[in-house]
Amino acid sequence: MSDDRYLSVTALTRYMKRKLETDKHLKDIWLRAEISNFKHHSRGHMYMTLKDDGARIQSVMFAGQNKGLKFTPENGMTVLIRAEIGLYEPQGQYQLYIQHMEPDGVGALYQAYEQLKEKLDKEGLFSAVHKKLLPAYPEHIGVITSPTGAAVRDILTTIRRRYPIVKVTVLPVAVQGERSAPSLVQALSYAENHNFDVLIIGRGGGSIEELWSFNEESVARAIHKVSTPIISAVGHETDFTISDFVADVRAATPTGAAEMAVPAREELLHRLTQLANRMQYVVRQSYRQEANRLAKLKASYAFRYPEQMLRQKEIELDKLSDRLSRSGLAAVSAGKQRFTTLANRLSLVHPGRQAERYKQQLDSLEHRLHQAMEKQHQQEQQKFVHQLNKLSLLNPLETMKRGYSISYKQDTLLKSVEQVTTGDDVQIHLADGTIDCIVKDVKEDTNG
Repeated sequence: MSDDRYLSVTALTRYMKRKLETDKHLKDIWLRAEISNFKHHSRGHMYMTLKDDGARIQSVMFAGQNKGLKFTPENGMTVLIRAEIGLYEPQGQYQLYIQHMEPDGVGALYQAYEQLKEKLDKEGLFSAVHKKLLPAYPEHIGVITSPTGAAVRDILTTIRRRYPIVKVTVLPVAVQGERSAPSLVQALSYAENHNFDVLIIGRGGGSIEELWSFNEESVARAIHKVSTPIISAVGHETDFTISDFVADVRAATPTGAAEMAVPAREELLHRLTQLANRMQYVVRQSYRQEANRLAKLKASYAFRYPEQMLRQKEIELDKLSDRLSRSGLAAVSAGKQRFTTLANRLSLVHPGRQAERYKQQLDSLEHRLHQAMEKQHQQEQQKFVHQLNKLSLLNPLETMKRGYSISYKQDTLLKSVEQVTTGDDVQIHLADGTIDCIVKDVKEDTNG
């Protein structure tokens, strides 16, 4: 049998690959599936498993296709995809190559909006801690919007009508399209480096796609970095964008943003009128009060009888002078007495006095110590003599001087006649020497 009938695994795999890739039904596949094992590789490719209740298939969406995604795929998300079938030769495994993907049931833009909103909220970009107060009377306002749209006309008209003395600078940007987000970021960066009191960023209404630039992460982070208070006015009252949440204040419309940014001239004039009327009233009241005081002073005793008042004040001055003199003398006397008391107290605690007192105490203690040592020495000497006398009484030499002796046999003290026999050598120790003896006879005392 010829071996030509047998294929290699590589040849079979390539044949299957060509079959799959040339099948027109497998070139454009539309699927609804659930994502699992999702991995976004560092090179940009997205790897995942698409599954349903009965089967699963490995899938990949290369960086070139996924860079336009408005949302981030997640495990457990149900998606609608358009793909083609391919076969990965090294493992002989077929897989899907995804060209397009969007969430099932929810638009991709809305999904991206919710994901970014949750992300930035967790980072604290929406926190009230970062919200800045709008100035009450701004001098320079920056408007970041399209220079040709209806929004900029509404904003400028409202500001001129309400507060014509303020300076307004329009920072022109693209408010939709691919250039829009970078244009907005650049305008915000410019505004940060120039002296604006408040910024208005926004545009008129539109679809979510048209408003999308204000949902871009780069724009949100640029708004967050700006130190100038920002009013976001994007779309209509029902439109909410990420920019609205990051900005310090959200206005329902561009016109509303202009009204928030500046006070109304009519209100200021009315308030000025009220303040002027109040000031006039206060001046009139003060004038009346001071006029009454002046009238009372004119009618007082001092103005009617000045000579009598002067004499009375001279008498009071003399009395006060005397009191002051007495008080001064009393104060000096009290001070002297207090000084003497303190001096006496100080002399008692003077270092020289204390040193003399301590020296006397030291001499007394040294004398007492000397006496105690002398007494202790005499007592110990008497004890020593007494103990020496007691030892003398017990000294065997003293006993031997009285005629007693001690007998040894080969360095053994003899205490009984039973320790020796006839012919033994015995040493007899006396007080003044030793006698070597030979035992001739041993007699036992029968009276004992």
